[in-house]
Amino acid sequence: MRRAVAAARARLLAAGLDQRHAHLDPEVLARHVLQWDRATWITRADEPASSEFLSAFDVLIARRAAREPVAYIIGTREFYGRDFLVNPDVLIPRPESELIIDYALQRVPASGFVRVVDVGTGSGALGLTLACERPAWHVEVTDVSAAAIAVARRNARAFNVADRMTFLIGDLLEPTMGLFDVIVSNPPYVARRDAPGMMPDVRDHEPHVALFGGQDGMDIPRRLLSQAAERLAPGGWMAMEFGYGMQEPVEHAAREAGLEIQEVLEDLQGIARTLVAGR
Repeated sequence: MRRAVAAARARLLAAGLDQRHAHLDPEVLARHVLQWDRATWITRADEPASSEFLSAFDVLIARRAAREPVAYIIGTREFYGRDFLVNPDVLIPRPESELIIDYALQRVPASGFVRVVDVGTGSGALGLTLACERPAWHVEVTDVSAAAIAVARRNARAFNVADRMTFLIGDLLEPTMGLFDVIVSNPPYVARRDAPGMMPDVRDHEPHVALFGGQDGMDIPRRLLSQAAERLAPGGWMAMEFGYGMQEPVEHAAREAGLEIQEVLEDLQGIARTLVAGR
């Protein structure tokens, strides 16, 4: 089987994948076919490959060579230590979004009732993770896509938190009622003008409704900030992810909405990625 994986690496390199993904992805897909963990792979990879394995593995490598993301091929992506079901109806969760989780867990006490909403939830990565980590909180999630909400519901049932969550279909905060202590969001913020230069794995496979925020990327973040300013409880705050180079327009939009900027969180590379603002 090790030879099949080596051949697949060469195939993915020829298809245009970068060195890192061409090296890592074939093993991940091989283990998916075999239903092996990494420890099993390390000890058994030199075993002969069955015809059934080779046939199934070839199909998956062909999909990856066409630049379909691994997460969609295997149907899951890990986020904050949990495996989320994902499909082309939802954006694939990214590690940088975990900044919001870390911040919320550190800032808000674990005990006591807290009303939280995850706006544009997709797979439910932010909202469900907070519900899992903080059983006393009530978490609502919204998404304009009914298909995305269906995925979030499936994940909530898998994590046993569906009974203390609310799932709403609609645009941003419009389907919700009342005030929130915490608003979190990874909204669509990619500039439409940047689409030609994007990786095909993202541009050609992930849902555009969850990616693009208008020509400059600010259409949806701007509307969300405006709505959030009216929906935060006294002392409440919001954490919103944004893209590389967007700190200045995001901060401007927050001030225009009447929000007070409290912090800007940076990722492990020192890149500003998340706005924290309150009333």
